[in-house]
Amino acid sequence: MLCMPLPGAWAHETRPAYLEINETAPGRYDVLWRTPVLSGRQLPIVLKFAEGTRNLTEPALRELPDSLLERRVIELPGGLADTRIDIVGLQATITDVLVRVQMIDGAHSTTLIHPSQPWLEIAAQRGWLSVVGAYLRHGIDHILLGYDHLLFVLALMLIVRQTRMLLWTITAFTLAHSITLALATLGLVHVPGPPVEATIALSILLLASEVVRLQRGETSLTSRWPWLVAFCFGLLHGLGFASALVNIGLPSGDIPLALVAFNIGVELGQLAFIFVMLGCFTLAKRIKLAMSLERYARAATPYVIGILASFWFFERLARF
Repeated sequence: MLCMPLPGAWAHETRPAYLEINETAPGRYDVLWRTPVLSGRQLPIVLKFAEGTRNLTEPALRELPDSLLERRVIELPGGLADTRIDIVGLQATITDVLVRVQMIDGAHSTTLIHPSQPWLEIAAQRGWLSVVGAYLRHGIDHILLGYDHLLFVLALMLIVRQTRMLLWTITAFTLAHSITLALATLGLVHVPGPPVEATIALSILLLASEVVRLQRGETSLTSRWPWLVAFCFGLLHGLGFASALVNIGLPSGDIPLALVAFNIGVELGQLAFIFVMLGCFTLAKRIKLAMSLERYARAATPYVIGILASFWFFERLARF
């Protein structure tokens, strides 16, 4: 059965879609289906259940500022266990779909569907490992595709040259964004998304200017107390991470588990980026031919970061 055909092409949306299925009686399910919307354009994907599925209620649509929400009740004789759900058209996008399935017997699963394999086979029983795996993968994907957060970390690495101080600085940044990520995701802190995203871009621009000042031999609060600056801006970046998690939602029965797994995924992705960049710096120093290029690259990098941050700031400012 097909539902909610969405016209138009949308190849650059990275926010995940979300599908939640709750079994309320044998063979009867409440379905929540949320797809991203950008500039009034809906994601061109179609939800397809197994043959024999029928609607008990007509789809109720609700338009949100950044997504389209559909609720309905379906029925499938024999149940969804050991059946397949297809996301038709997903392979033409770069968008993932987070799927949360809750059975009447208490069994539940959380799975992340990727465009490379745009379907989900509903197993009879799945445990907490599926929740950990899905949110861990989403955390890693979010940080590695979050170029603004990565540029902030890169700017910190250009400011802090000592390995021990860099460790303290990254730890402070991690601790800070973990705090606000948890507070915002659990609904204890409410901050509008667009101002947060614009301010994050501004924080990157500030660090880029600090790198330039350091290269000129000047000193500043950031060069003297990088861990303090990283902690303060980390609180801000945590709100940005939380917006991504709020967009996909948290499973009601596994909120702490999903939150921890997502945060660990973010940290793993961040550490992977740091190790790769440190490896690149070390390699450039050891290759004599690349030494001059490395010097020019270090000089140009903060200007590139600053230009990108300025562009993001004005782009996000236009969304207010």
